Amino acid sequence: MVAIREGDGIVTFPVKVHPRAKTDGITGELGDAFKLSLTAPPLEGRANEACIEFFAKLLKVPRSSITIASGAARRNKVIRIAGVTAAYVRARLRSE
Repeated sequence: MVAIREGDGIVTFPVKVHPRAKTDGITGELGDAFKLSLTAPPLEGRANEACIEFFAKLLKVPRSSITIASGAARRNKVIRIAGVTAAYVRARLRSE
């Protein structure tokens, strides 16, 4: 089970990004992280931008509410989202 943490109006959770996939989407869990497939290549920050865009659309929040807290240059990342609750994020991610 992936740990979705909440504190001070911010929710964080780990993801493992698989760039250059056929479609964008959460395709399961790998260990303690969500597996996120993205069509964007891991070049010049395009996969990071696609990651932020994916979660903004999925969670229906502005892009400015989402940051990559750690792992910007790696496949394992921690996503930080402001202005939502852990229960809301969990429900939206499970529906994906």
